[in-house]
Amino acid sequence: MSYIDLLRESAKESGNIVCMGLDPVLSVLPQSEASVRERIGSYFSELFRRMRLEGIAPAAFKPNIGYYQSLDDPRAEDFSGSLALVDVLELLETYFPGIPVILDSKRGDIAKSSENYAREAFDCWKADAVTVSPYMGHDSVLPFSYQDKGVYVLNRTSNPGAVDFQDQTVLDKVDEKELYPLYAAVAHHIIAWSTDHPGIGAVVGATSPKELGAIASIYSGKDIPMLIPGVGSQGGSAGDVISMMKEAGYELALARINSSSGLTHPWKKGAAPEDWLDQCMKAIHKLFDEAAL
Repeated sequence: MSYIDLLRESAKESGNIVCMGLDPVLSVLPQSEASVRERIGSYFSELFRRMRLEGIAPAAFKPNIGYYQSLDDPRAEDFSGSLALVDVLELLETYFPGIPVILDSKRGDIAKSSENYAREAFDCWKADAVTVSPYMGHDSVLPFSYQDKGVYVLNRTSNPGAVDFQDQTVLDKVDEKELYPLYAAVAHHIIAWSTDHPGIGAVVGATSPKELGAIASIYSGKDIPMLIPGVGSQGGSAGDVISMMKEAGYELALARINSSSGLTHPWKKGAAPEDWLDQCMKAIHKLFDEAAL
């Protein structure tokens, strides 16, 4: 199954377009004397089991690799964080088969290095998609177009510093007659790359509604997946995002609206309260309802 088909199928099966970020923060997990690996595995196992019992699932999952590998101590031959990610991926296969997993690693390097990063994401971690930086151009991005996998190119991101470069006006090499914001030029390249490499899409933040609407219009009528972070803790609204995409004529089933801490630890700081599972489920149900198809 192609990545585009996988997105459409998972949206249909789950009934929503939510992407659930899985970024563990040890300080907000329940207090425990267990190992790092056991704490993370136990936490997500209990959350996933409850979701499964209630018959709900998102339309994608997105673990950020840095949250796991930063818990490793490789010089001491301790790979607890990486092994915890292995456990989480295996839990997803058990509880949510058929739901795509996006490995958020934001790779992008010279061509040979990108080939190795692609193998890392798809052969080693067995992810369905990966996030990639476009800064080094086509020979950095295209090695990730790999055996019907998905590639989310950073297009217009949700962080405050995005304006430093992404809003700069440039002469677009795809259309040399026009000046565009850099994010629009990147969008035009994504479309060009996707012609021969289906599954290439875009990361577009919900925290910049004007830019999100403009980019959704550029992608209207085209099979360009969009990964949309910035909803929830960062201030974006799922309802507003869906309204913008509908107004732009963008196919909702190809979008994934991401929330991470807002779903997995909505209390934000301090050890998990006794009712942590109920708090998570309340937040999950709320976003699933807002982002329902």
